[in-house]
Amino acid sequence: MASGTGVTARPELRVLPGIRSPRRGRGWPARLDSPLAAYYLVLGSTVALASIGLVMVLSSSSVSSLRDTGSSYTVFARQALFALVAVPLTWGASRLPRAFWHRTAWPLMFAATTGLLLVITPLGRSVNGNQNWLDLGPLTLQPSELAKFALVVWGAVVLERKRPLFGSAAHVFVPIVPVAGLLLGLVLVGNDLGTALVLMALVGGLLFVAGAPLRMLALAGTGAALVVAAMVSTSENRMGRIEDWLAGGACTDYYGTCWQTVHGKWALATGGWWGVGLGESREKWSWLPEAHNDFIFAIIGEELGLAGTLAVLALFGLLGYGLFRLVIASDDVFVKVATGGVLVWVLGQAMINIGAVLGVVPVIGVPLPLVSSGGSALITTLLALGMVLGFARRVPGAPEALAARPGVVRRSLAVLPGRTRPGGAR
Repeated sequence: MASGTGVTARPELRVLPGIRSPRRGRGWPARLDSPLAAYYLVLGSTVALASIGLVMVLSSSSVSSLRDTGSSYTVFARQALFALVAVPLTWGASRLPRAFWHRTAWPLMFAATTGLLLVITPLGRSVNGNQNWLDLGPLTLQPSELAKFALVVWGAVVLERKRPLFGSAAHVFVPIVPVAGLLLGLVLVGNDLGTALVLMALVGGLLFVAGAPLRMLALAGTGAALVVAAMVSTSENRMGRIEDWLAGGACTDYYGTCWQTVHGKWALATGGWWGVGLGESREKWSWLPEAHNDFIFAIIGEELGLAGTLAVLALFGLLGYGLFRLVIASDDVFVKVATGGVLVWVLGQAMINIGAVLGVVPVIGVPLPLVSSGGSALITTLLALGMVLGFARRVPGAPEALAARPGVVRRSLAVLPGRTRPGGAR
């Protein structure tokens, strides 16, 4: 009882560790200021993109799947099976400590290199001119997807140890550039320039986040550009794609290299603002090649319209923002570098894929992460994002915030001093 007022004072609630006082603000600004913001941004956008991917794989592959196998659900069933396998792996990766990734960095790199070597043996399989698959009977794998994940983990471990020695160019580039060059060489032997570009960008992202001097990054970038130019100039098919891209609307080889680009743009144009309706695509009726893979974004635009494509872009933006938040929030060099590598990998590949569909960049054949059909890509991407979720659970303040989630808070408030239990008991 407050003296002289006759008013009973309300007991003060304790502010639990990791929980902001209600007086500091509510709503989205306060939520984004939470130490768990990166965790929920990455988790929410990943789940949403993977869910959209399953729906769109079913829609975009139904016609070709019926033609090739007699069932409209064959491709979707395979993708759904890979998703079911990936979910527990992702959950497990989010619970593993950073020490686990340190221990597995070299084994992952060895497994990825071995897989890429096996691709150029009789076990390898060529798809659309690219020798980048392993045919293991009922199972077909793409080792280059594992190479991306292995390079992220291994590169982060190496750069964390090398970072204090970055005053010397040798310590910046060795051993990461020679090892990455070996992976690039093996990928290029299989004629997969798209994956090689993603790996180059990934290495650049790792070095940048680790704090490599910009002049050294510029030197490495120049060397990578020369390699790409040599690969393009020595391939008639790649040169044709570059020339058609430069020609824009004046592309004349309609039944050749222009076919896929033109029909991708027609799909987007047909969709208009709100799309022709889910499952109602016309281009998937054998007009647009790789409708459920590299050009699935065009089918999204046709069936869901501009609204659907903007929603996908917004989700990738939220994913990128969540990863960037984690890079900024963490005080662990390994976490920063590995998360930065995943950011460049997923967002860079998405930009290349969407840019090719829009005609902004040449068609080089990379899938849209989390959305396009492909089991190897889906599992490794979700595994990498699961690792990142584990990092996000351990940034300063996050463990306390996780321990004090709403259900825990309600139970805790029941025993705070001065709070009456139901029935009047204290």
